[in-house]
Amino acid sequence: MTASKIFLYLCLSFIGGIFLNSFFNFSQLILLGLLILGIFLITILWRLKKLVVLGFCILFLVLGIWRHQIAEVRVMNNELRRLNDLDRKIALIGIVTKEPDVREKTIKLEIKPEEMEGKILVTTNRYPEYRYGDKLKITGKLKTPQVFEDFNYKDYLKKDGIYSVMDWPKIELLERENYTGLTGVIYAKILDFKNKLRESIYQNLSPPQSSILGAIILGDKRKISEEWKNKLNIAGVRHITAISGLHVTILTSILMTLLIGLGLWRQQAFYFAIILISIFIISTGFQPSAIRAGIMGGLFLIAQYLGRMNVSSRAIVFAAAIMLVQNPLLLRLDVGFQLSFLAMMGIIYLGPFLRDWLKKIPEEKILNLRSLISMTLSAQIFTLPILIYNFGYFSLIAPITNILILPLLPFIMGLGFIFSLAGIIFQPLGWILSLPCWLSLAYLTKIVDWFSSFSWSAYTLETSWIWLFLLYLILGLITWRVQESQKLKFLNY
Repeated sequence: MTASKIFLYLCLSFIGGIFLNSFFNFSQLILLGLLILGIFLITILWRLKKLVVLGFCILFLVLGIWRHQIAEVRVMNNELRRLNDLDRKIALIGIVTKEPDVREKTIKLEIKPEEMEGKILVTTNRYPEYRYGDKLKITGKLKTPQVFEDFNYKDYLKKDGIYSVMDWPKIELLERENYTGLTGVIYAKILDFKNKLRESIYQNLSPPQSSILGAIILGDKRKISEEWKNKLNIAGVRHITAISGLHVTILTSILMTLLIGLGLWRQQAFYFAIILISIFIISTGFQPSAIRAGIMGGLFLIAQYLGRMNVSSRAIVFAAAIMLVQNPLLLRLDVGFQLSFLAMMGIIYLGPFLRDWLKKIPEEKILNLRSLISMTLSAQIFTLPILIYNFGYFSLIAPITNILILPLLPFIMGLGFIFSLAGIIFQPLGWILSLPCWLSLAYLTKIVDWFSSFSWSAYTLETSWIWLFLLYLILGLITWRVQESQKLKFLNY
């Protein structure tokens, strides 16, 4: 057994511990028993190498359980959370720690109170405007986030360290843009740059093209109307407007294929793709979901660059373990994290098989259609159960719409960045350069509008976690069989 494979097992054991404790409560007695078992296997049976590895895996499983329990205890004992649902108003002083989420009539502020752990999500009027770094005094009633019938808003906020909400409080501005340290100043400049890009987009494009482009390159999903959110869901392409690993992984795969097809060496294509992903993360204002997606996408690019896709799965598992050390709540509560991981695993393990299976499809020099279809389908297959479980949609036309739209995604992003940057410098130039981007977006909206109009395009499904488990168990077995058949095919060749 190689050292890299042992390291993979240890990372998977740690992740498994976090996963198990996300659904089941383990007593201290059970943890002590597992700990003793692991130490016994390592010390007493040290001559049997496989049992020693099993012992270390048990220890890392316990470590994962323990890390998740610490995170849960920290939430339960949070001082701010204890002030929720009291029948009195509370005055707190805090800093706006994130870019305000501006809606049509309201604005949501993420506020970190002074000398207290946790954050508060404040909903208030659209005006007056508040900015990142503002020091505010808020007076109102703290409440526990609601759990709706079809959406657990409480858990959705908990993963980001938000345990309390306050609606329509009295707000007093104490200091404007009270940045702390060099990091705060740099982050403020990035948000200012993002705002300028946003203004340039909405000056030169009209809805729905402007809102879709804003979601793709800036993460501004709130600007998309409910009508178009539903159309994107039915067409199976809602993921292109979300900052997740599924979005970034498919994007990086298409970029590498296109750039190599245009005649660039793999090394040159790698650097171009890394630069574009970095610009994308910066343009979103360094949103945590974008950073996680960028890390996953970057690892996938490195694997393509090195030509060692199978080994890259171990690097991705290691990256996931590191992220979960920092925030173990992501595994169960962050759908974007789940999509990031599963999309890349699908492309790595199922992509080569689908590419061979689709060998009758010709490979063009510039646009390798076979690779594009295989990557798209493999990512879609691995993420489909999670998407159905969380969003209740099953799109029958998703494979077709993704193949028709995804090849344009790098061009839309690239053209979007170019014209929005030009619009910041000289607005008329931005308008002229926005025309090619508008044509691409018009094509995208026409495809979505047409395919989503059919009554049979998508179905609403409600699935339990049992079905989710069974689907991924079946998918795992199929993937294992595919991998074994590929090995036999190689040996017979």
